[in-house]
Amino acid sequence: MPGFELFGNAERKEVNDVLDSGVLMRYGFDGMRNGHWKAKELETELQATLKAQHVQLVSSGTAAVSVALAAAGVGAGDEVIMPSFTFVASFEAIMMMGAIPVLVDIDDTLALDPKAVKNAITPRTKAIMVVQMCGSMGDMAALQAISDEHDLILIEDACQAIGATYKGQALGTIGHLGCFSFDFVKTVTSGEGGAVVTNNKAFYVNADQYSDHGHDHVGNDRGAETHPFLGYNFRISELHAAVGLAQVRRLPEFLNIQKQNYTVLRKALSEIPEVTFRTVPEGGEESYAFLNFFLPDLETSRRASATLKAAGVDGCFHYYDNSWHYVRKWEHLKNLNTLYPISQEVKEGLASLQTKTFKQSDHYIGRNISCLIKLSWSSQDLEVRAKNMVAAIRASV
Repeated sequence: MPGFELFGNAERKEVNDVLDSGVLMRYGFDGMRNGHWKAKELETELQATLKAQHVQLVSSGTAAVSVALAAAGVGAGDEVIMPSFTFVASFEAIMMMGAIPVLVDIDDTLALDPKAVKNAITPRTKAIMVVQMCGSMGDMAALQAISDEHDLILIEDACQAIGATYKGQALGTIGHLGCFSFDFVKTVTSGEGGAVVTNNKAFYVNADQYSDHGHDHVGNDRGAETHPFLGYNFRISELHAAVGLAQVRRLPEFLNIQKQNYTVLRKALSEIPEVTFRTVPEGGEESYAFLNFFLPDLETSRRASATLKAAGVDGCFHYYDNSWHYVRKWEHLKNLNTLYPISQEVKEGLASLQTKTFKQSDHYIGRNISCLIKLSWSSQDLEVRAKNMVAAIRASV
């Protein structure tokens, strides 16, 4: 991770197909295309790769989450349970629907704690959004059971976890809808792009139409298409889809490299008694996009993070003080700093964030260091990195 590290002839070939035809839009212009439909091809490739019935490409991972929520009918006043550790897009997408993000604790998987989810359910709860952060998953069996018991929509944000599986099933295909990102720093990149995945035909039709201004995409005459409902423009371009198509075909190659590099670093860190590792639920396999480990306490982790940086070990994140990924620094959410008016329902629903604590999440995020696994490391790079990481952490504990 990320796929841009290994751009090559496969990506260039697909992009040149689009440039040669001159058709950059995924819809229409049939006669000019020379048979090239990169977005459609990528959707088909993803269906086969993920073993999913339906895939709808969109313009970003954030768009994927937004479209998934809309496709499932999440709207004004609905509550969506989400984790305290995620990317800001999670609550942005929920609020764009006029819904209320309900933040709850994570556990040692770094994903939603099923007990916290159960305790947060109210008559207004419409959906549970599990975010598969840093290449791995929460307790999907428990979260599925809660979803089924309370008749809730289960949405998987697997934007950072393409290639990870749970009991042999691809993450993103377990819930009612799954979301993927193909932005520039993901394992599979298209520059900008994303996908909504579902085995529910009605949700797929909704996603297909909603992401293109409500077009029904019936027939070959775009001008004659009808609009069953209102939508927005979340379309991906053919250029972006072309890059993604080449990259998805290379996913097994990328996952193999990630696993090899991850394994070397984990083995090295395992020699340090104070280091423990993120819990992966039984039956789960990470994508190996990140190596996540715990140190004994917050102070040690902060010290180790600083020591790693000083030693030139890049790509290691201590999310406790991070403004993009953890609730502690989301002042713009807590204070409702928006450019648009917020409904009274949303204001009341988020009021508790002014005083709510996330002690369990603090316990895990405060002790966690998450290290990006790169695809471009040579064996020498990896050897030096492992040595420097071990030295930095030993000096910090």
